Amino acid sequence: MTLDQLTPGKSALIDTIDCEDISLRKHILDMGLTAGTEVTYVKEVNGAMEIRVRGYELVLREDDAKNIRISNVADGERVYRHPHAERLRKKVQHPGLGEHIRGKDLAEVIPVGAPITFGLIGNQNCGKTTLFNQLTGSNQHVGNFAGVTVERKDGIIRSHPEATITDLPGIYSLSPYTQEEIVTRDFVMHSRPDCIINILDASNLQRSLYLTTQLLSMEIPMVLALNMMDEVQKNGGTIDVNLMETVLGIPVIPISAAKNEGIDELIEHAIFVARHAMPPRRNPDPGWADPESDAIHRCIHAVTHIIEDCALKARICANFAATKLIEGDEPIQNMLHLKDSELQLVEKTVKLAEDEMGKDRLTAISEMRFRFINMLCARTVVYPTESIERQRSKRIDSVLTGRYTAVPSFIGIMAAVFYLTFGPVGSWFSDMFALFIDNIIALADGALAAYGINPVVHSLVIDGVMAGIGSVLSFLPVIVLLFFFLSLLEDSGYMSRVAFIMDGILRKIGLSGRSIVPMLIGFGCSVPAIMASRTLPSDRDRKMTILLTPFMSCSAKLPIYALFTAAFFPENGALVMLALYFGGILVGILFALMLRNTAFRGEPVPFVMELPNYRMPMAKNVLQLIGEKAKDFLTKAFTVIFLAPVIIWFLQTFDTRFNLVTDSSQSLLALVGGVLAPIFAPLGLGDWRISTALVTGFTAKESVVSTLLVLVGGSEASLSVLFTPATAAVFLTFCLLYTPCVAAIAAVKRELGGRWAALISLLQCVIAWIVSFAVAAALRAAGLM
Repeated sequence: MTLDQLTPGKSALIDTIDCEDISLRKHILDMGLTAGTEVTYVKEVNGAMEIRVRGYELVLREDDAKNIRISNVADGERVYRHPHAERLRKKVQHPGLGEHIRGKDLAEVIPVGAPITFGLIGNQNCGKTTLFNQLTGSNQHVGNFAGVTVERKDGIIRSHPEATITDLPGIYSLSPYTQEEIVTRDFVMHSRPDCIINILDASNLQRSLYLTTQLLSMEIPMVLALNMMDEVQKNGGTIDVNLMETVLGIPVIPISAAKNEGIDELIEHAIFVARHAMPPRRNPDPGWADPESDAIHRCIHAVTHIIEDCALKARICANFAATKLIEGDEPIQNMLHLKDSELQLVEKTVKLAEDEMGKDRLTAISEMRFRFINMLCARTVVYPTESIERQRSKRIDSVLTGRYTAVPSFIGIMAAVFYLTFGPVGSWFSDMFALFIDNIIALADGALAAYGINPVVHSLVIDGVMAGIGSVLSFLPVIVLLFFFLSLLEDSGYMSRVAFIMDGILRKIGLSGRSIVPMLIGFGCSVPAIMASRTLPSDRDRKMTILLTPFMSCSAKLPIYALFTAAFFPENGALVMLALYFGGILVGILFALMLRNTAFRGEPVPFVMELPNYRMPMAKNVLQLIGEKAKDFLTKAFTVIFLAPVIIWFLQTFDTRFNLVTDSSQSLLALVGGVLAPIFAPLGLGDWRISTALVTGFTAKESVVSTLLVLVGGSEASLSVLFTPATAAVFLTFCLLYTPCVAAIAAVKRELGGRWAALISLLQCVIAWIVSFAVAAALRAAGLM
């Protein structure tokens, strides 16, 4: 019987994983689906299964579940009663500095004041970035879904100016499955920090400790931070921290990063361990022996002896290198520079061990690690039957990820977000802010007139600078509101659910459910959306997602949409906004289908993803994200967007001999815009002022608005000089689809290279022209243009 044949509510034990895709098989094993592990089937949505394994929720496709054989089917999840629960709940004094390794020379290797480097490493959704902010006083964005941290971030530990800590992307194993995980592994392998702070979700140690066992084998000084201990204790659980320290040979500090509890003690232990260069020192007693792992232990020991000289030259711990070499890790093999005879001897040693064990190397190593974790947790951890957070998540998920309610709920939530952003709430805030800006401009206009300033300077300040920037700033409330709603979705944990429920739909266009997260982020800004594509395990999926993300209307396009909607479609503003957003999605889907049948043939990579518990969005995190985005917008408004209207004003005011012109059609700007105007003439947008505005949009999409208003005299009503409702619709279509701003193109270049960045820019301009031409043709056919 295979896992996909299990019915909801039933549990079973895993027998074997018969998966031909080695990387997927390794990833599934790393997530804890090893032989003898209990798995409970929760539900299915659009061909993706939600299962409960090792105390957490995991989703994978039914097609991949067919490769997992199971037995011992039972009703519901088996309840485990800990035999030593009362003993473990007794309060015991936590060890002091250095007491976890007795008899060791505690001489300082790094003197006081000398630089110290730390790496902050842990699974996704374990609170890394929250802890980083507490350690450094930084304000990095925090979210409850995979992919918030997609590149390393450095900070200085508070009260320790000599100590630098690096926040790294979440990783489940030192066998990377995604691009962001490679960032973490490369840091550990090549930068070799003085100390690792390994943060774990204390409510889910069976999964979290898997990474810890691998980090321990690297013999880098390390401190373990058990995060969310307040939740464990609130739910009636407990952890014997002292015994865990003794077994692992490293300090284990209970903390709550969100509540700033235990942080000072963690800093104290981390600094101490780093200065004294204390490597991990496991001290299990004879009762921890694992006869089932004897063969693989002997295999690792033998391979260690074969490669230890090469490992020493490569500056890699021999035991760690041996384990990774047995797993078939190519980067480690390349770093070791082994001779062919040594590689053959390693392979022969591993084959002998496989024959003795009756199982393959990947399974044997994963099971060895999880058996040790199971024994450690059995002796040190008491979990409640079901946590409050899990009960709450089940109730919410019964609706939001229900088989028949998931997609309607998602559509309803996104519709509510758009309605509130662009409907009555967003419009009211935007109107109030626009009125405030208009009053400021009127005051400045009156003051300059009363002062009798030179008319040219007066025009520059009012018509160039203030009119341009003011028109863009009036849309700040709408942008802030959109990011407010996106932050709520991120912080609550709903983003991961969206990936789960959308996987079946996205598979039809050649993508996996994971791609939906970068696309949703793209509604806010294309730059972090493109960076978030690093969470995708396949290069094919990553490239396709980056190609499609710019079709999602970013917040920078909002000023264009809002301006034209108010000017030409005031009675149907919300409808036009929805048409633009969903129009971009529709074109993106059609483009994806074309890519799937041409340059990106094949199926998307398997979908395996953790579902974190829902959490109440923290006001601090939400306000922090809103503040960051408002700051970014204002910075752009007073730099890039500031320059655009000034340059446009200058080019519009002077001719080729720098004489003042009374007719802007004789200006430098008309000369430049006239060169491009014929390209847009078939679209009904042949006026040189329109082509000029579109060109400025390459720097920042908000510049389109400021440029147009400068060119038509600074008022919304004067747009009718250039546009009719029909040509406004064509213009909006082109703005919806043409190439993103310079910052987004730079992000594409950073992720994929210069050729891909140029290709995306060209492709989107061509697609925008073709679709706009089709819209114009349809309007002409209907007699509206």
